[in-house]
Amino acid sequence: MKKISVFYMLGASMAALTAMPSMAQEAETPAAQTDSYEPPVIIVEARRRGEDVQDVPAVINAVTAESINNLNFRQFNEVQSLAPGLELSTNANGIGGNARLRGVNFDANASGNSGTVEFYFNDAPISPGIILQQMYDIGQIEVQRGPQGTLRGRASPSGSITIATRKPDLNEFGGFVDMTGNDIGTINVKGALNLPIIEGIAAIRVSGLWDENEGDRVRPINSSFGGVDPHSRTKSGRIVAAIEPTDWIKLEGTYQYMDRAARTYDQAISFSEVNPGATPSPILITAKDRLSIQEQARTISQRFDIYNWRSEFSAAGQRLIYQGQYSRQEFHSTDNVDRANLFVGRDVNQVTNTIAKGTTHEIRLQNDERVLGMFDYVVGFFDSKLNPPTSLTSPTIVRLPVAFGGGIAQVVQTPISRTGTSHEQSFFGNLTAHIGESTELSGGVRQISYTSENFLTVNGATIAADRQDADKLIYSASVKHNFSSDFLVYAATGSSFRPGINVVGDFNIAQSPLEQSFLNLPPETSKSYEVGFKSTLMDGKMRFNLTAYHQKYKNFPFRVPNNGVYYVNTVALRDAQGNVTGTAQQVNSFNFVGAVPVEVNGVEGELAFDVSDNWNIGLVASYALGKIKNGAIPCNDLNGDGVPDAVGAAPTLAQLQAAVGTNNLSSCDVTQRSAFLPPVTATLQSEYKLAVSNSVDGFVRGLLNYNGKSMGDPGNNFDDVGAYSLLNLYTGIRDPDGAWEVSLFAKNLLNTTKVLSRTTPLFTAYQQLGFAGQFDGNGRPVFTGPTAGTTTSTYTGGTLTPPREFGLNVRFFFGSR
Repeated sequence: MKKISVFYMLGASMAALTAMPSMAQEAETPAAQTDSYEPPVIIVEARRRGEDVQDVPAVINAVTAESINNLNFRQFNEVQSLAPGLELSTNANGIGGNARLRGVNFDANASGNSGTVEFYFNDAPISPGIILQQMYDIGQIEVQRGPQGTLRGRASPSGSITIATRKPDLNEFGGFVDMTGNDIGTINVKGALNLPIIEGIAAIRVSGLWDENEGDRVRPINSSFGGVDPHSRTKSGRIVAAIEPTDWIKLEGTYQYMDRAARTYDQAISFSEVNPGATPSPILITAKDRLSIQEQARTISQRFDIYNWRSEFSAAGQRLIYQGQYSRQEFHSTDNVDRANLFVGRDVNQVTNTIAKGTTHEIRLQNDERVLGMFDYVVGFFDSKLNPPTSLTSPTIVRLPVAFGGGIAQVVQTPISRTGTSHEQSFFGNLTAHIGESTELSGGVRQISYTSENFLTVNGATIAADRQDADKLIYSASVKHNFSSDFLVYAATGSSFRPGINVVGDFNIAQSPLEQSFLNLPPETSKSYEVGFKSTLMDGKMRFNLTAYHQKYKNFPFRVPNNGVYYVNTVALRDAQGNVTGTAQQVNSFNFVGAVPVEVNGVEGELAFDVSDNWNIGLVASYALGKIKNGAIPCNDLNGDGVPDAVGAAPTLAQLQAAVGTNNLSSCDVTQRSAFLPPVTATLQSEYKLAVSNSVDGFVRGLLNYNGKSMGDPGNNFDDVGAYSLLNLYTGIRDPDGAWEVSLFAKNLLNTTKVLSRTTPLFTAYQQLGFAGQFDGNGRPVFTGPTAGTTTSTYTGGTLTPPREFGLNVRFFFGSR
């Protein structure tokens, strides 16, 4: 009923708009076009000052507020649709988010304060897990590629993504309302109100969001045990205050909260769908079915609070800026450890709770007016602290003998906590020299000092500790030459540094030295080299940019994909009163991480053509191929030949112990891809508009995303992904001045269903009780053991392309926008 009522509401809004008197008039012939053409100009802040994106010697994908609205982007990860080569994702358990760019990846399940791509919220670094959520009232997003760090925040080797929210208008009242409903259960309402408090001096902007959806629409195959449909509800609010009492003082403060509660299921797919030799599943599940073998939904609860503040003081052509931020993330989630659904009618969950707090401060001085007529500079100091404690209960299943039903005899809960802090301080500076009207030289450095300590506590005892104390100098340099006002070439180089990461998720109480080497990694360094050109053709109607780059990494943290690597896990056993009675070993799997050398080569290009005042076309493409060069990675190597095994059933404890000995897991030296992304990706978008009357325009928009063929894990013969495309179409009517718009849209119009990742067969590990064949004096059976057991299912896990959706969007703007 809720979905239907929303469609009635949106339909009524559309009917009201289309019934306006102006629509009843016949369309008048548009005024004759003049020969003058004003090429579009996009201003970016990539170098900490406003510049035309075509003048910056770097690859920058600017996603404007207009693009976000026109393409009905609701979830932040949809931004990747306009930045080929970028992949944004959140973890299934709701803890953290991941960004992949330029042939490498970062996984937030590894504990660290920085990834290959750094995120910024209103100019301050922030965790991707906070950003990769619903978004609203955004001013502009900039995806800047290549090493960062001498101009902004933290060092990051692949690039940065900056998010600027809409700022208050000091002079005019205004705002907007935006409503979306679709046929797959989405209700999305967002809006903002701009209120000048003292005209020209002080104002606030209040905005908010309410979203309900069904996520990826994966449902339980058997709902008779309490399973419910997938559901996600997000509510968020933001207030931004700005004060400019004089020409030389600007003060700004932002507070944003976001709450999300979700019920989700992990996709299951019959292994026989891709492997004809696999044992048939009791119930065939294809990828298109979007079904799960989980009995109950994973529950996720997230709360994010952001406090962001800024002050600017200008004098004598110079500007002093202080930017601060405090963020708090609170997570609660459950993970089913009975992945093979061995125990029908019940899930056994690991429960995780995390509260992460981070604080950053940055003070910098930069010029407003060019020094000596030729120099631009930025110098500053940065300070960041992160405290991300995590607590969870890890369950160990103890199974009854088959003669007694083979059900669960006991679930032993092991309390685990991960604590620690990190502290980074750095001094940075960048100087740009403008030599004449055509040439520019730029260079910068950042001196980083980083300290951290992390502790893993299991059953009240610290089983692992890691401390880091690192200092590193990184640099950047570029040269740009304008052969004309419409054509420039540039070359750039830069280095980067990331502290060693501590990988979260292996709670073995008897870790081996090899195992720990795949959990506590050394710092990563990298160097990048880039050449490119930017050109404007046909009197500004066409823009063509092309860049090639090469990047080398040392100690790049490569995380094993899919189900990970089998290892010997030692767990504690308890009696009914919770007392530890001993330990036992069993087979578990985990996505360990290896520090490896990586080389990346890539090309990025952009072509935009304004065919006429009413029609534009844009094409952006990326090629990126990263390869590990003879690096040691954790692997499944049961036959001991040094080559990762092909996918198969989980080994028994005896098989695994025979292969790994006291190391608990295997290691392989490999030369293979460093990220399992399609090397070739591209985006084609276009819009055509036509005047329906003096006060109404009609339009048609299209967005086509192409993803080339990608090769998955070499140890998994069935996870390669063929090339595919996703097509979104939009059509509707709008006010020529942008005061309102009504549109119908179809995302994934052709209902393309592609398995993007496929795990090895799902398995469940447990401790098996034996039966001694006798009973005690009270008539109770005498059990022996326990011994380790594993059961492998006929299903694999997987992730899919987004489901198709048809929807309606209505937007109203008033006053300042």
